[in-house]
Amino acid sequence: MKSKFYESLNRQALALLEGEDDLVAAMANFSTLLNDNLTELNWVGFYVMRGEQLVLGPFQGKVACTRIPLGKGVCGTAAFTNQTQRVADVHQFDGHIACDSASNSEIVVPVCAQGNVVAVLDIDSPIFDRFDEDDQKGLELLVKSFENCLFD
Repeated sequence: MKSKFYESLNRQALALLEGEDDLVAAMANFSTLLNDNLTELNWVGFYVMRGEQLVLGPFQGKVACTRIPLGKGVCGTAAFTNQTQRVADVHQFDGHIACDSASNSEIVVPVCAQGNVVAVLDIDSPIFDRFDEDDQKGLELLVKSFENCLFD
């Protein structure tokens, strides 16, 4: 059933992003779309690559960490490895950076242009093990659509 939900959400994202070429505007609306449609979240947004670090981009949620070194924490690891990081319990993740003490699980999907990580989509939840394989596949589909709309 989640696959149908994410397919529908992907159609909404494509309609939202159609014709938009401003990265900040696209990230702002995309993070809002996810925040409005996914449940049990306390933060959703982007970190953008700037040299050897990630810098806070558009998001929905409480005040967040402004800069994350490449390879550090869940976001930095996703950016460094160019692989989605799905963490059931962030308190068990070696080097986790606690921006919000209420976050207990997290998923981070790299955003790429021409094969290079340019940002990460970060989603936090106060619920342990909030994100499953279906969520990962759905969010990776959404990020692929984001990439195709903005960078192709």
